[in-house]
Amino acid sequence: MKNFLISSFTKTNFEKLAAITDSHCVSIYLPMYKKGKELNEGLGQSNLKSCLKKVHAVLVEYGYHETKINSFLEPIRNLIFELSFWRNPSEGLAIFLDRANGFRYYKLPLSFETKTYVADHFYLIPLLPLFHNDGIYYLLELSRDYVKLYKGSRSNFQDLQLKKIIPTRLEEVVGYDFEQKMLQNRTGHMMYPAGSFHGQGEGKEDQKKELVSFFRKVNQGVTKILSNKEAPLILACTDELYPVYKKINSHRNLWDTNLSGDPEFKDKNKLHKESWGLIHSYFETTKRVKLAKFIAKFHTSKTSCHLSEILPAAVKGKIDTLFVQQKEDVFGTYNSAKGCLILDSRKEIRNISLLNMAAISTFLQGGNVYFLEKEEMPVKNTPVNAMLRF
Repeated sequence: MKNFLISSFTKTNFEKLAAITDSHCVSIYLPMYKKGKELNEGLGQSNLKSCLKKVHAVLVEYGYHETKINSFLEPIRNLIFELSFWRNPSEGLAIFLDRANGFRYYKLPLSFETKTYVADHFYLIPLLPLFHNDGIYYLLELSRDYVKLYKGSRSNFQDLQLKKIIPTRLEEVVGYDFEQKMLQNRTGHMMYPAGSFHGQGEGKEDQKKELVSFFRKVNQGVTKILSNKEAPLILACTDELYPVYKKINSHRNLWDTNLSGDPEFKDKNKLHKESWGLIHSYFETTKRVKLAKFIAKFHTSKTSCHLSEILPAAVKGKIDTLFVQQKEDVFGTYNSAKGCLILDSRKEIRNISLLNMAAISTFLQGGNVYFLEKEEMPVKNTPVNAMLRF
């Protein structure tokens, strides 16, 4: 079996896990401990041992032989004794194991509640805050001779490969005599910073026209690459360049202020921290807007708080926004062909988490998933509420 450690977790990772089915897929979540006392006492390893015992007991219920169970769970058991792994903790640890794809684990910036789950699919609902509660945005680093594009969230910052779709230097668009012209201009006008358009004259106007032509090509490439057409796009550029790009921009959600300064000389981690600081309040606003829309449409066919209505809608991709109560779950079975839903009081070997199913189906089909405290839920004393697309 292969094992993987991935500290960043992308939507592609999520989609691959969601596509896996097996007779016994094992999902384990637990917090990791950064404080000295818990770390020194091996609390993380102790929790994982307890989780393994629970998984072992479930596999016994499935009727698997002891030798087969021990062999299957060995990669997880070996992780308990890798001291270097536990000495470099993140906030939380997610572990997945199935027969066909083997063993993988992710150190992630979320402090999970301890959880074990064994079914014919993985339990992925704890991972969704990486995508929705923390938001998805894009950052475009932009200067005359440097262009890079990132996809970010609170916990991830991914370099998107441009693959010649976007020009990365102005001279690629306006011709390679540009460098010589700029050298001549700088010799005569060293008092002006790069990107400035002070004063009059043919040379200044030519430079501005060339820059606009370059930015048009960049904008065309950006609109092709961005998969989420509604996500905010932040520009990391000098203050002089932002209004020039803004005029030719065609992305629906260009952020109204730029991340100031020359991005080429900024560390990637610093860019991530600064850009998230600029954008994070936007996602809280989006959640509040969705809640307000739900309340406005309450008592209409556009909303529901009944799992018997929500689950079929989620499977069919009809949900715009799903609100799930924190630390809540509902177990049972659902036959989509017959439209038959049976609820159980607890997790059993033949049933599944219905909230996990609803949330994954909603997310994979472009819906929003938000996790709320009990008192925040639009309809009180219900584990899940939904606002429908149609």
